[in-house]
Amino acid sequence: MKEHNHPHSKQIINRMSRIIGHAEAVKRMIEEGKECDEILIQISAVRSALNNVGKLILEDHINHCILEAVENNNKEPLEKLNKAIDKFVK
Repeated sequence: MKEHNHPHSKQIINRMSRIIGHAEAVKRMIEEGKECDEILIQISAVRSALNNVGKLILEDHINHCILEAVENNNKEPLEKLNKAIDKFVK
């Protein structure tokens, strides 16, 4: 499988590390018996952060992989992108 390196890779990795830490904090909140409304707010924040990372990955993919595929008249990456978008927005 071809390795993908994009301009935002380091930023995405950093964001994912923060998201993982945030998700672990939500787990601790549950273990500690925190109020449900507090937990739901934090889960919403994690979901939003994941969506933002997904958008950044999509932007990188379009600006690099898809642009290159279009230049080379390669339709396979476009088909894969359509399938990935379908799953991402569910």
